Amino acid sequence: QVQLVESGGGLVQPGGSLRLSCAASGFTSDYYAIGWFRQAPGKEREAVSCINSNGGGTHYADSMKGRFTISRDNAKNTVYLQMSGLKPEDTAVYYCASFRLLAPQAICLLPRWHYDSWGQGTQVTVSS
Repeated sequence: QVQLVESGGGLVQPGGSLRLSCAASGFTSDYYAIGWFRQAPGKEREAVSCINSNGGGTHYADSMKGRFTISRDNAKNTVYLQMSGLKPEDTAVYYCASFRLLAPQAICLLPRWHYDSWGQGTQVTVSS
């Protein structure tokens, strides 16, 4: 059974940075994509970024381009989301999720319906 555990959330001032981690375990496939999503109070869950299995392919939602960077360390089975230039509107619960890929270079996809395993989320609050 796939398990995803997010960490690294917290309170940060506007303009600050945070790095979120997603520790993954229990995969039966060698290849899987990891995505980051977020959900603010009263809003739908939205895609932030995704990364493919070998780390060579990434996608970002338009509003996160240039501020967020996704990466992965397959030796540690961990995916990171480095967030900088944080704004109050980035306040949300951040989730990581996964879906199986057929090859290491296969692309990840942002739409959330592709993802079949989800973590419990970590709260990020951007406030002065």
